[in-house]
Amino acid sequence: MKNKTPYVSIIIGYHRKKIFFKRTIQSILKQTFQNFEIIIIYDDYDLSELNFINKILKNNLNSRIIINKKNIGAGLSRNKGIYHAKGKYIAFCDADDLWHKDKLKAQINFMEQKKINFSHTSYKVINNKEKILGKFNIPNRLDYNTLLKSCDIATSSVMVKRKFLRNKYLFSSSMTKEDYFLWLKIIKKEKYLYGMRSYLLMWRSSKNSLSDSIFQKLIDAFKLYNTYEKYNSLFSLYFVIRLSFYALIKKLKIFGQF
Repeated sequence: MKNKTPYVSIIIGYHRKKIFFKRTIQSILKQTFQNFEIIIIYDDYDLSELNFINKILKNNLNSRIIINKKNIGAGLSRNKGIYHAKGKYIAFCDADDLWHKDKLKAQINFMEQKKINFSHTSYKVINNKEKILGKFNIPNRLDYNTLLKSCDIATSSVMVKRKFLRNKYLFSSSMTKEDYFLWLKIIKKEKYLYGMRSYLLMWRSSKNSLSDSIFQKLIDAFKLYNTYEKYNSLFSLYFVIRLSFYALIKKLKIFGQF
């Protein structure tokens, strides 16, 4: 494995996720498809958790840690991982999420059969104790107008061809919505984004997560529509309101199942 070119590069941004990280890595190391490398981007000025990470990965020859000199956020950290990736495919996993053991195998087969550059999957939502709170079933295919209304793509479910991403399609530097920015950029190139209905991800809902900052989400959503997508202020405000409405509907659908 050490001398073998990895087929998949798994990029994990790490920022103070010690309580969940071991379970995340275990879910990756237990994959039925094993030809991969793990690239961890340590994004914290406090280096106290580095020893913990090294102990978990000490026997794993296909992993490496890249330490940021300063905190640069999730999007720019993933971009750094993309730059260092060697695999044909890139998969992203947040440091507190969990993968189904067949995720890589199933997703690679799906993409190669369809000959596509990008895919994502349905997912289960779990709490900090890994209790399932709900499920989200994605559509088989997304177009630009549908994605513009609501971002239903979980980053930890995404797999994309490295050659397609590198240099041209990268995450934004925003504190939130950094992934939504990229998906919209990709869909304008690809026309459609395809999804797998299988639940190959367990996405952790954490109350202390930055992604739960509603005010920051609203600011970044407006910036996304106005600055990146080039809509005027009135349309951008309308899109933010619509996005918030669909986010509420989505939560009701997920958490209303159990």
